[in-house]
Amino acid sequence: MTIAMALTLVLALPAPAQATNDMGFRRLSDQEYAWRKTLRGPGEDAPVSANATLPDVGPAAQAAMTRRWSDTLAALDRIDPATLTPAAREDYAVYRGQVAALLAQQRFRDFEKPLNADTSFWMSVADMARADYRDEAALRLYLSQLASLPRYYDQQIANMRAGLQRGFTPPRITLQGRDAGVAAVVQAGPGEASPFYAPFRTLPATIPADRQAALRAEAKRVIATAVVPAHARLMAFLRDDYIPHAREGLAAYGLPDGRAYYRSKVREFVTRDIAPEEIHAIGLAEVAKIRARMQQVMTQVQWQGDLPSFLNHLRTDPQFYAKTPQELLDRAAWIAKTFDGKVATYFGRLPRMRFAIKPVAPEIAPFYTSGRGGPGIYMVNTYDLPSRGLYSLPALTLHESAPGHAFQMPFAMELSDLPEYRRNEYISAYGEGWALYCEALGEDMGMYETPYETFGMLSYQMWRAARLVVDTGIHSQGWSRERAQAFLRDNTALSNHEITTEVDRYIAWPGQALSYYMGELAFLDARAKAQRALGEKFDYRAFHDAMLSLGSVPLPLIDARVDRFIADGGKGPYPMP
Repeated sequence: MTIAMALTLVLALPAPAQATNDMGFRRLSDQEYAWRKTLRGPGEDAPVSANATLPDVGPAAQAAMTRRWSDTLAALDRIDPATLTPAAREDYAVYRGQVAALLAQQRFRDFEKPLNADTSFWMSVADMARADYRDEAALRLYLSQLASLPRYYDQQIANMRAGLQRGFTPPRITLQGRDAGVAAVVQAGPGEASPFYAPFRTLPATIPADRQAALRAEAKRVIATAVVPAHARLMAFLRDDYIPHAREGLAAYGLPDGRAYYRSKVREFVTRDIAPEEIHAIGLAEVAKIRARMQQVMTQVQWQGDLPSFLNHLRTDPQFYAKTPQELLDRAAWIAKTFDGKVATYFGRLPRMRFAIKPVAPEIAPFYTSGRGGPGIYMVNTYDLPSRGLYSLPALTLHESAPGHAFQMPFAMELSDLPEYRRNEYISAYGEGWALYCEALGEDMGMYETPYETFGMLSYQMWRAARLVVDTGIHSQGWSRERAQAFLRDNTALSNHEITTEVDRYIAWPGQALSYYMGELAFLDARAKAQRALGEKFDYRAFHDAMLSLGSVPLPLIDARVDRFIADGGKGPYPMP
């Protein structure tokens, strides 16, 4: 039976039969998610896809996705969640939110804008070359995917051209220099200097010599006939057509059906139905609170000037900056290891997966964030060292490594009792909210050893609170790029380089910046509620285990989980050691 036939049978079930048990919902969600995984490309949940080719993103595939998610959402709406078991009801809430967001992306034709100032489809493809291929089968899968690259890039170009024709592009100012990674592949040429040849430079000893030679020869052929020509076409399109003719306006409100589009992005990234105006007001209030705490730290270090002068001091005093890239990496590693000595006091269950610390790739570092973390990896940006304040490094490390992204994501992946779409999908409000919560938790854990490091944490908190103001200001209130930059410059200790790259990211990626602080507020509110209700019975370990055991969920499920945590007397989901 095909997946389409199975879905038809599910849709044909009488509504009461679906609503009175979990079976119909489980069948529907399991079959759709299995199909969804066949659409995967690199960079969505791992650098390497298990599929034999890169995704089909052409018109027929887009129409099929729209139909499938429309039908799935209609079927979900015929299920009464109140009649499901509690576990299935929770799964239903998570799953329905995912499908609704996917369908909104299709209806607004987000696939016609497959890039922003921070990420792009060709950056995800480039990440494939940096993955660890441990056997011949994995390497041949990699070559098969590379062989499909011309079709994939041509489809992406056609989608971008359609977006260009209707004014649905990132703002032109945010795209300057973003073609550098594509140009680097073209300039490297088809030989062993190509970055895509990297996995073949040192092959596993388990592969016989004659097979190694065959693999290397095939790699050179695929790079010459598929990879380089595809990148050359993409480079020409970006430089000659796309970037010069991208829209000049900044606001999401200026896109086709822009007000509805931005509101859909707020729902997607905040997972609450809340107006941009309300988020803007929350941001202003939180900025004021954090600014008052910053003043306390300035008094502690006996600073005689005002906040702008203190921020300038932090940005310009050499004592706050590493002298070499290795020094920055070494300091990040020290901070991560310091957390290891505190983890048992604050967490019960720990993920098995460890993580590496590596520098951001040089071709993307100039416009990349300060760090990025996930399963098995914490990347530190060593480009432009005078913009990488050591006072902010503890907060960055807690966010991106442990107990942030490189801790929470593997934790979720190991929750074998949850469906895959709660373990392996990423809901930004939960994931980024948790990571930002971890920065604040660092104060409780004693991770900030100097007032300057505490100020660095507060600056990072301010940065995310300011995003609520800046993102909504740009996209719904007509703020200019300069006004957004000035707001960050006046309120955070971010370097001028970081301010430029961050504001361009918010401009080109509407709504995503809202997920961090709105998510953190959900975790902070949940913890405060539990501490008030439980008093001395409150245990950090049990609380954190309860939050992490959710997998990746919309924010209302955090609210519901803390109520159960309190009702259970503060008992976590796992036995305490």
